[in-house]
Amino acid sequence: MKILFMGTPDFAAVTLKMMIESGLDIVGVVSQPDRPKGRGHKLVPTEVKAVAVEAGLPVFQPEKLKNGELKNVLDELQPDLIVVVAYGGILPEYIIDYPEYGCVNVHASLLPKYRGAAPIQWAVINGEKITGVTTMKMDSGLDTGDILLTAKTEIGKYETSEELFDRLAKIGGELLLETIGRLEEGNITPIPQNHADHTYAPMISREMGIIDWSKSAGEISKLICGMNSWPLASTKYKDGVLKIVSAVVCDDNADCLPGTVISIEKGRGMKVACGKGTLYIVTAQFPNSKKMRVEDYARGHKIETGIILG
Repeated sequence: MKILFMGTPDFAAVTLKMMIESGLDIVGVVSQPDRPKGRGHKLVPTEVKAVAVEAGLPVFQPEKLKNGELKNVLDELQPDLIVVVAYGGILPEYIIDYPEYGCVNVHASLLPKYRGAAPIQWAVINGEKITGVTTMKMDSGLDTGDILLTAKTEIGKYETSEELFDRLAKIGGELLLETIGRLEEGNITPIPQNHADHTYAPMISREMGIIDWSKSAGEISKLICGMNSWPLASTKYKDGVLKIVSAVVCDDNADCLPGTVISIEKGRGMKVACGKGTLYIVTAQFPNSKKMRVEDYARGHKIETGIILG
C-alpha cells in the first residue's frame, strides 16, 4: 500500500517516525510551508519536514490546497491511502476522493467530542478524566468523518497539556499502525459519529489563559495545566504579569477576596484565595524573571501578602 503522509507539527512528526520505523511504503510527505521564526526571522522547516528529510522522503509544501495545487503530486505518486495528522487545514474533495482507501485522520480526542484545533488543551481545561485518540475516515467537514478505531487514556490530576501531547502522540501512532493494517485486511467497519453529541475545541489564545480568581481552585488548576506549555495561565501582579507554570489545589476556604495572596509557605509556594478553596502556586514566571519555584523567587524578592492578583 502506497501512503502519502500529510502533517506539520511535532505531534504529527511522532506518527511519521513510527510509520517510517514500521517499514510502511511512504511515497511522499506534504507539510505546511516553512515559516520565519525567532529574532532573525529565518525560515524554519516544520517538524514533519525535518523528519521526512532525514529519512530521505520527498517533501511537498504547497501554499494552498483548494486550487488543485496538489493534483500533480497525487498523479505522480498515486497513493492508495493518505494519512493526515495535524496538517493545519481542511482538505478539498479532490484530495479526499483520490486514494482507494481514502484519507485517514488521527485526531487527539474521542470523537465526536472536541472537534477542532485544540482538543488536548480543552480536555485538560475542562477537567476531563478520560481522553484518547480517534482514527477517522475523512470527509469534507471538520473532524466529522466516520470513526475507524479509538484508544482511551486517563488524564492525570495535574497532567499538563504538554505532557498529554507527548503521550497521545505515541498512542496515536500505534493506533494508526493498527488502523492501516486492518484497512489492508478489510477488517474494519467505519462507524458514523453521533453529531448531536459533538463539542468544539477552538484554537487557544493568550487571552484564554487569563485567570478569573472568582472561579474554584479546581477550575483554575485545570486552566493552569491546560495552558502549559503555551501560552501559560496568567494574572496581573503589581504592575506586571505573573505567568503560572504549576499549582496545587488546597481545599481550605479563605475569608478574603478571591485573588488575595494569603501566605508564602516553604515547600508549597504562594497560597492564593479562590472563589472556592485556595491554590498553592508552585512554579511561576514573575515579571522580568525566568520560570522558577515561587519559594526560590521569594528568597531574593519580596512578595507581599494581602495584595490581590488579577
